[in-house]
Amino acid sequence: MSEQRDFDVVVVGGGVIGLSCAWRLAQRGARVAVVERGEPGCGASRVAAGMLAPVGELSFGEPELLELTLAAARLYPEFVAELEAASGEVTGYERLGALHVALDRDEAAQLRRVHDLQRSLELEAEWLPPRKCRDLEPGLTPSFHGGVWAAGEAAVDPRALTAALLAAACAEGVEALTGTEVVGGILEGERLTGVRTRPAHESGKEVRRELSPDTGDNVIRAEAVVLANGAWSGATEWLPERARPPVRPVKGQVLELRRRDGEPPARRILASERVYLVPRGDGRLIVGATVEEMGFDTAVTAGGIHELLREAYRLLPDVAEMELVDAIAGLRPGTPNNLPLVGPGEIDGLVLATGHFRNGILLAPLAAQAVADLLSNRRSSLTRYRPHKDERAVAEVGQTS
Repeated sequence: MSEQRDFDVVVVGGGVIGLSCAWRLAQRGARVAVVERGEPGCGASRVAAGMLAPVGELSFGEPELLELTLAAARLYPEFVAELEAASGEVTGYERLGALHVALDRDEAAQLRRVHDLQRSLELEAEWLPPRKCRDLEPGLTPSFHGGVWAAGEAAVDPRALTAALLAAACAEGVEALTGTEVVGGILEGERLTGVRTRPAHESGKEVRRELSPDTGDNVIRAEAVVLANGAWSGATEWLPERARPPVRPVKGQVLELRRRDGEPPARRILASERVYLVPRGDGRLIVGATVEEMGFDTAVTAGGIHELLREAYRLLPDVAEMELVDAIAGLRPGTPNNLPLVGPGEIDGLVLATGHFRNGILLAPLAAQAVADLLSNRRSSLTRYRPHKDERAVAEVGQTS
């Protein structure tokens, strides 16, 4: 039996980006529903390491992305404080600092070039010789060629962040429909006015719907549909082909290790050219991540595990004594120019909040603010240019007024 319900906004996708948008929209008085095929955060949010590292992750030729990530990093302390107060949950946010280490001469030459760029942009980054690197992190490998210390970098636990966002959003009146799949878009002429949903199934079994007991197909009408389903955005068959954003899945395999004595495995975020290590306060260590163009494949492979463990051991030999807790793979939403797609879609009624690639956790506060600004008719802090025409996704960061 079908049912029709009306909202101001329906958000498709219950990861960190989608939940952040829903929470901010509800705070501004919108009636919001979030539709998630699985459980909240079951996509890229579940496997993300949670690094908030715009300085250390700097790449040549991406000035727009740097501007966005720096702006988001500035928002994060206040964002987390507000979220934890609203939800009563902790997010694992901590300003750890990040140490990027050169393990051989070639890596040192490349890291020096990156550091020169950091200095030219007046970013907070300092070149340290090996001795000073070991003062910061005594467990480093005995032989390496120095490193770059970015004291302002931070980390958050994405799974805890997802739980906090879900709690805060629901407290603001957001209705979260989990185990619910969007199977059709509702078009009135050229305008998207809602979606049709039905219970999702995985391996022949219905996914548990935590907050909605309905079992029939539903019609959800809304003034706006926010597309925040990550790597699946470009394959959204219920949208007209011209409205599907240029987003592709990029596979990443990640390991979770744990010290058996429960002590933190490191005090800082550690990274080399081929791996990064993000410590958690409970003794876990997140090791990531491969970057693989494998379509929608999410298999964990022996080669991926071997690569991550080998490079982690080269950087921090203590990983050899740690327990291997989990090995998982997820799909990042990549775009042609690595810039996110946030703003009006190609058809009326569609808003994009996708394509964040490796920076979804970091950019969530900024994306949520931009979507809320757009749908409440404020000047947006994030301006999207149509990628079908000039392949630029985001080109401006400004002040909200």
